Amino acid sequence: MDIYIKGILIAYSGIQVTMKITIFAVLIGVIAGLIVALGKMSSIKPVKLIFSVYVEMLRGTPLVVQALIMYAGVPMLLQKYGIAFRWDDPIIASILVCGINSSAYVAEIIRSGLQAVDRGQMEAARSLGMNHVQAMRFIVVPQAFRIILPALANEFIALLKETAVLSIISVVEVTRRSMLWAAATFEAWPAYLGTAFVYLSITIPLSRLVAYMERRMAQSD
Repeated sequence: MDIYIKGILIAYSGIQVTMKITIFAVLIGVIAGLIVALGKMSSIKPVKLIFSVYVEMLRGTPLVVQALIMYAGVPMLLQKYGIAFRWDDPIIASILVCGINSSAYVAEIIRSGLQAVDRGQMEAARSLGMNHVQAMRFIVVPQAFRIILPALANEFIALLKETAVLSIISVVEVTRRSMLWAAATFEAWPAYLGTAFVYLSITIPLSRLVAYMERRMAQSD
């Protein structure tokens, strides 16, 4: 039993890095996702096309491939053009790649939320003298945010689990901690069982919280 407790404690020692990457990546994803969503809804066809391609490329490729491109591919590409660059900390690269990846999914969540708001809300706001930006900021976006909040929370949970692939670029998060311990002790079963336990101890309460939020919003509707 002690070896299993040890496996859990080892995995928990990487939780700070996992949460740090997830939180900052979600913040980047929400900000960038809002811009991308508005771009995809633009009436200017070239702008709409650019953002549509952006979303399809990110949603159509695995996060692990994007992480390798960001961490290893980008520095090599820059060096070919005489720009000396390397990542001093893989955590920074991880936050960026997870944030960019998340922005594609968040953009679709936000876009669906904005489209779910009745068009009459925009018309009413414009009739009161608001311009388009003011109507979006004070009327449409707050209502859309209420609609998409559970979906955004689910994206947070999904991104939290996906950070496990960052071990491939040497980020010492939950999974990497367990991998290193398993390699040193040959105790693979307790190590990875502990990893699973740690993820479940975070995702299950968060999932319950999302379900509670959905129920409250359904009641208010």
